[in-house]
Amino acid sequence: MRILQLSDTHVERTDAPNRNGVNATESLRLMLAELRHLRDVDAVVVTGDIADEGEVEAYTAVRELVGEFARPLGAPVFYTTGNHDEREAFGKVLGSGHAEPECVLETDAAERAAVSTVGGHRFVTLDSLVPGKVYGRISPAQLDWLREVLSTPAEHGTVLAFHHPPISLGLSVTQQVFGLLDPGELAAAIRGSDVRVVLTGHYHLQLFGMLESVPVWVTPGVINRTDLTAPYGTERAVRGASASLVELGGPASPMFHTFHARDPRAHETVYQLDEERTRAVVAEHGP
Repeated sequence: MRILQLSDTHVERTDAPNRNGVNATESLRLMLAELRHLRDVDAVVVTGDIADEGEVEAYTAVRELVGEFARPLGAPVFYTTGNHDEREAFGKVLGSGHAEPECVLETDAAERAAVSTVGGHRFVTLDSLVPGKVYGRISPAQLDWLREVLSTPAEHGTVLAFHHPPISLGLSVTQQVFGLLDPGELAAAIRGSDVRVVLTGHYHLQLFGMLESVPVWVTPGVINRTDLTAPYGTERAVRGASASLVELGGPASPMFHTFHARDPRAHETVYQLDEERTRAVVAEHGP
């Protein structure tokens, strides 16, 4: 099983540079063009922050671009929400995030969670969006539903995908505040299950860790990359579209590889927040 993972496309309503001078749609086009020679992809997973401001036009653009890439490969595409997404607009264009789901969670909050199976591998997408917040949470309703889904093992195990990582790196102040709240609750829900890997995004950089005994992969973003060489307590983003290939089922499974698009302006600073501004962002948007 080979999975192409994209995340944090942050596409806007118009195909034009954003306030930081980056054209998010063009970044996605460039990343997909760089991956045009990729073969034997069984599924594509897009782990949230699809639309920067939750607009229908942005979801439509991503669906068309990613769909055009995945169609010749015969690979289904699965989408999850992120903190920049808006559930109603997401649903209008992408539905549950699965084209032909086997099972969909129905809640009063209209959370987007669903199940599909590809080649004996079960793909479960969850909704870690907390409207109006940067951090994420998986609701008790989703956790109960997830336990029920996982109570019957899949032939080749389960891939669990959502936006906010349940792990963080001590080099980043914002990671420690804006990841998944209460990761222990998720750990309890998947303990002893057939979950083989957890795929997330949000941090705009690659990161690997473990939740209980389950590997967690954080893929870097398509729109830009977080540069952790910035001084502690600050935050810097630089140009550069990235994606990941996740391989399951081999003797060294899971294996992860990161692709970086050949952007002549790669590594140029997109924005930089000093300590004062970073503290202000944490105070305003933190839990």
